[in-house]
Amino acid sequence: MEELNSITEKIIGAAYAVSNTLGSGFLEKVYENAMFLEILKSNLSVLKQYPLNVYYEDQIVGEYFADLIVEDQVIVEIKAIRELNEIHQAQLMNYLAACNKRCGLLINFGKPRIEIKRILNGF
Repeated sequence: MEELNSITEKIIGAAYAVSNTLGSGFLEKVYENAMFLEILKSNLSVLKQYPLNVYYEDQIVGEYFADLIVEDQVIVEIKAIRELNEIHQAQLMNYLAACNKRCGLLINFGKPRIEIKRILNGF
């Protein structure tokens, strides 16, 4: 868990750096690209639009593309919307469960002050 905390801490730091530089008002893709570059500076492995298999009863039933996946452990979902709500959180929780990942970060750049939600999958 300590390693996971260290990874998410670095991702959150990257999000603040991107937010402080770009502010709000851009499309999600702009923030995704900037986050990718900023996370690389933290010496973490990061992949963009990474395909993850979705499982149902041990069978692959689909594919989901994570905005970013960091250190093969943390799914980062990037939004540029007015307000995060329960649906966004539930969606990320479902992605974590379906892809067998432990932690996800939901980052919204759509407001003057970024919103960050950390979600853990209890398996």
